[in-house]
Amino acid sequence: MSLDTVTMLRHGKVELALHHLRDATAAGGRPLLILHGLGESSPPSSPRWTDSWPGPVAGLDFTGHGLSTVPRGGGYTAELLLGDADAALNSLTEGDPTRSITVAGRGLGAYNALQIAGGRAAQVHGAILVDGPGLAGGPTGPTSQSFFSLPNSDTTPDPYALVELGRDLRPPDYATLFVRLALAGSELDEPIAVASVFRPEWLDAVAREHGVMQATLAEALAAYAG
Repeated sequence: MSLDTVTMLRHGKVELALHHLRDATAAGGRPLLILHGLGESSPPSSPRWTDSWPGPVAGLDFTGHGLSTVPRGGGYTAELLLGDADAALNSLTEGDPTRSITVAGRGLGAYNALQIAGGRAAQVHGAILVDGPGLAGGPTGPTSQSFFSLPNSDTTPDPYALVELGRDLRPPDYATLFVRLALAGSELDEPIAVASVFRPEWLDAVAREHGVMQATLAEALAAYAG
């Protein structure tokens, strides 16, 4: 059954919209969490590419996107959104550390899928990294800071999110650390799947790591559905 019911999750001072897009089609199916690209939001319904997934399907609106809170003055980082994904994981597993989900991230969401796979290795049964807006991120190393000011907005996507997350640092050695954390804590031999065509420097480094599967989206979903 396809549906879009929304649960608002409290995460610090922010409320996050977690969209329940589809019920499970098989008993015991593991939840699939979709993380959107920069400037996007959760899909309004379960995408066709999830049709074969046996578990329930959910999509998260990151802070400053979709129906989630727009904070005043920005302050966006990939680590902030990692906290958003962690809140969604906790909701989908009902706070049970023995339960797990699979994560599919598009663009910026692919980077966050990698991070949550490393940060919650025992509870992420596969992270799939897919092309989409915000995949490249910003520089791979430190640069001189620039300061800017934008009008405050209550609408999404938040302009601060588009600017700050679009130039967020993505050092390759930092990205590969999450692969190693995932491999160390996961029951899977290949807990990360790269299904993107575009490979910015950080993702190219990830794809060359031990424990990373290079596959199509359909192949990765099939591998993690069991």
